[in-house]
Amino acid sequence: MATARVMSAATNTTGSCSLLKRPFFSLTKKVPNFNNNHLRFNTTTKGVSKRSFSCKSIYNPNVQIKEEGQPETLDYRVYFLDNSGKKVSPWHDLPLHLGDGIFNYVVEIPKESSAKMEIATDEQFTPIKQDTKKGKLRYYPYNINWNYGLLPQTWEDPSFANAEVEGAFGDNDPVDVVEIGERRGKIGEILKVKPLAALAMIDEGELDWKIVAISLDDPRASLVNDVDDVEKHFPGTITAIRDWFRDYKIPDGKPANKFGLGNKAASKDYALKVITEANESWAKLVKRSIPAGELSLV
Repeated sequence: MATARVMSAATNTTGSCSLLKRPFFSLTKKVPNFNNNHLRFNTTTKGVSKRSFSCKSIYNPNVQIKEEGQPETLDYRVYFLDNSGKKVSPWHDLPLHLGDGIFNYVVEIPKESSAKMEIATDEQFTPIKQDTKKGKLRYYPYNINWNYGLLPQTWEDPSFANAEVEGAFGDNDPVDVVEIGERRGKIGEILKVKPLAALAMIDEGELDWKIVAISLDDPRASLVNDVDDVEKHFPGTITAIRDWFRDYKIPDGKPANKFGLGNKAASKDYALKVITEANESWAKLVKRSIPAGELSLV
């Protein structure tokens, strides 16, 4: 018989979403500029769009996670519940924006673990489960060294070819986050993070963004606000993240992943641009302006 365990998620929000008639974010036109070994952009400002999809969030500690089944089994699921006990989607129902460049982030894979946990984008309420291949549970060949998860209300559109990243198409998933704080997160935990950099990973021809971020609860969070700060206060971390994601498939006999943008980590501003565009793509998805295919919109 399956077991169920309910627990509070550490940092949670509920919120309301709306289409705004004004841009919620300023974007810029960019000219690449390599400086201090990182990709930056000279910019001219313009609005994202005349109608942007955004969420206003309210801090709410009552969101809970409910585990069903046993960890490291095919039946294991981590569901999210609102304060009435109703299942909600961590992808669609948790707000992205918290204001002032801060975002909600859901931990899928805690640091120093190897089970490949992920949002089940094709299941109702999109719970977290362990990924499978040919009916077998998937594991990384070695532990991941950072908390890894997703930004809610984002989507990498597989019909969009990104001209800035070798024309690669989106990977049909929410945007990934590598959280570099010192504390080990828990599966399903919701953290407030600030983005610091972006890596444009290309996985078998698909664009799979990795946003480097830090939890606001981390003791060094106030020290880092952009990619150069990461190098100063977390030396070698950007390179380690890139190398880890480049090489993790090699032990299984697959080629190394590639990275666009000159193999460099892009700045915080560029990371915010990636998040904004992915949020707009998600809004089109849930409004059914783009075919959902097998993706669950519930």
